[in-house]
Amino acid sequence: MKLPGDARETDLHRDQWKVRPDWQSSTSSSPSSYSLPVGLFSLSSLPLYYPDVNMRRLIGATFLLFCCTPGWTSILNRVKRQDQGADATDFEKELCKNRLPGEWFRLVAATGDECRNVIQCTSSGLQAIRCPPGLYFDIEAQTCNWKDLVGNCNKKEQVKKAKPLLSTEEPICQDEYLACADSTCIPRKQFCDGTENCADGSDEASCDINNDPNRAPVCNTEICQIPECFCSPDGTAVPGNLEPKRIPQMVTVTFDDAINVANIDLYNEIFNGKRKNPNGCNIKATFFVSHKYSNYSAVQDMFNRGHEIASHSITHTDNETFWSHASIDDWAREMAGSRIIIEKFANITDNSVVGLRAPYLRVGGNNQFTMMEEQAFLYDSTVTAPLSNPPLWPYTLYFRMPHQCYGNLQNCPTRSHAVWEMVMNELDMREDPKFDESLPGCAMVDSCSNILNGDQFYNFLNYNFDRHYLTNRAPFGLYFHAAWLQNNLEYLDAFLYWMDEVSSNHEDVYFVTMTQAIQWIQNPRTTEEVRNFEPWKARCNAEPSGTVCGTPNACPLTTKELPGETLRLHTCMKCPQNYPWLLDPLGEGRFV
Repeated sequence: MKLPGDARETDLHRDQWKVRPDWQSSTSSSPSSYSLPVGLFSLSSLPLYYPDVNMRRLIGATFLLFCCTPGWTSILNRVKRQDQGADATDFEKELCKNRLPGEWFRLVAATGDECRNVIQCTSSGLQAIRCPPGLYFDIEAQTCNWKDLVGNCNKKEQVKKAKPLLSTEEPICQDEYLACADSTCIPRKQFCDGTENCADGSDEASCDINNDPNRAPVCNTEICQIPECFCSPDGTAVPGNLEPKRIPQMVTVTFDDAINVANIDLYNEIFNGKRKNPNGCNIKATFFVSHKYSNYSAVQDMFNRGHEIASHSITHTDNETFWSHASIDDWAREMAGSRIIIEKFANITDNSVVGLRAPYLRVGGNNQFTMMEEQAFLYDSTVTAPLSNPPLWPYTLYFRMPHQCYGNLQNCPTRSHAVWEMVMNELDMREDPKFDESLPGCAMVDSCSNILNGDQFYNFLNYNFDRHYLTNRAPFGLYFHAAWLQNNLEYLDAFLYWMDEVSSNHEDVYFVTMTQAIQWIQNPRTTEEVRNFEPWKARCNAEPSGTVCGTPNACPLTTKELPGETLRLHTCMKCPQNYPWLLDPLGEGRFV
């Protein structure tokens, strides 16, 4: 979801607010046990996530709202009238029968402003919420959204699919076959493959990591051995079973989206050739580059300086459900196509574009990772792990993820894939975790909305660094959009000061790329040994080169895929015939 003037995406993985203590259930301190009076809206009672920073600000401004409009009051009165003369408990049981945990629904089909209202069954009774002004509740997506984007106000509940008969007292099907909801048997491998093979669609109705009949097995450390495979039961084990104090602390800084004149000065300031790792090499970062508006001469310059370039899609379409449910071919066009464009127009010829991150941190399920295997991508960095101490190490997906599929409506991979996951450990938003109340974490730094000044950001960096450095030294990820630092110079100053301080105070802290982190995991080395670790010495001290080719070509181009648009492609290479896009990534006019 995007607002005009805000090109940043942010993660889907936290609820920003807490319920006041006097509303807390006496039997549990977990957010799911909070009970609010019917008609009272609180964000912490709503397990939904708002991907747009402006959406979060809007909702944050309406932290508590009494749902007392005439339409909502009439609905509540209707419930009361139905309860009169009948046992309220029986009515509630009937209303909540066969509902999924956490499911929001309407009592009546809504029109107009009533589309903001939904209720939920909880252990403490019925709970009502009301979306802030300007938003309607999307009953299928189970989230508040801009009212113009919600077209199901007339629906009272989500469409429920029939569930397959995976566990029955007596077998229904022969070996390697499973039963649809109507008892029809189909091959086991057709369950959860993205195609509805049962007449009732039940083979695709229960496909999370706990129910997919073809899901990956749990981690087996006897089988999973580095360098090809790495996993641990809880995800926190150090590769090579080395003692944490003897290994380097890796810091992986990443930036998402286009590289162009709007942010190249920022990157020049951060990566100025003076900031060094203990092995004498320049500090490094990874850039997940989206195509539209990228200046490929600037991309080429960042690559020549030793940074890693990775794919972030061609279109960066803001339809977030597209990324969750895209086909294998869709993913290939977006990510493998992006790599073709990067390699061609940034003149990257060493096959080093091996990673990707999905826009809006929307995981694409098995389709995404099947595409990555087919297209020879080494790693993904989209999956978020919930805040934990100690944090998680990256892992391969031959075995099951060591954490829950985290985030609203995320579509995590369930099957075995020959892909590394550079998992995004959530950051702790609290300025002083020893005293501050518990808060959910945040994956992208710019989604940590409680950071209000440079001092807070500096403290935030120090605490989260210590949470890695003083425990298992899992790579410490700092994931940015350039605009967040550009628009808040106080944050940039704090970040640069922190980087310089950490580097001067620690001889075992290295700012490395994602691929360099994987290379260390595949071949663990102690702090003493890593000074001469060859993969970290490659392209060690390439200096800023300004413009890599004198004056880059500024090619005004069109494509029939984007009718009516003329876009400039900045590149040191020869101008193509058409603007590169999904069906024509080389811009040759050969549409595939």
